[in-house]
Amino acid sequence: MTTTYAEDRWMGSVCPFAAGWKKVMMWVFIVGDAILFAGFLSGYGYARSMSADWPVAGEVFNLGLIGLMTFVLISSSATMAAAVATASSNRAAATRYLWMTVVGGLVFVGLQGYEWAHLIAEGGRPWANPWGAAQFGAYFFLITGFHGTHVLIGVIVNAITAIRTSKGITPPENVEMAGLYWHFVDLVWVFVFTLFYLV
Repeated sequence: MTTTYAEDRWMGSVCPFAAGWKKVMMWVFIVGDAILFAGFLSGYGYARSMSADWPVAGEVFNLGLIGLMTFVLISSSATMAAAVATASSNRAAATRYLWMTVVGGLVFVGLQGYEWAHLIAEGGRPWANPWGAAQFGAYFFLITGFHGTHVLIGVIVNAITAIRTSKGITPPENVEMAGLYWHFVDLVWVFVFTLFYLV
């Protein structure tokens, strides 16, 4: 009976595991994007391991600022989770939490812009840097820029979702899709933060 039911779900028009096409496509995107980030970070790890003069994080970065950026982004993940949890029962609360997530994302992007400006003022470039191995600048600006672009896209998506949720246009499922993307972006930052700033 169970086997027949499973076959019916795969062979028929019902999505397996009760996942709609939106969720399936979001997971396909997340897996593909995760592979791309993994490639970037693996390349960074290889370049770092092969370099004799890789810069020391504590000498290049303001670790207090980086810690604040991380706190803000992780906190925005909590507000995003609250938006998803309330989307089906309390539209006003979901909208409020979405806007809090947007603010968190904007603060993160602003702090990252400040960090970039500071490093550029000190001579950091994608093709060179004054702290050691020239590849460091290329990997830093590529990976943090790519992640920052993801955060900015998430901010735009969450802002649109908040507006549409407040008007009752966006169903709870769409808030969940925005949440999946935002949690993925936050998770990627954990790896970027660990590899660039801690290790």
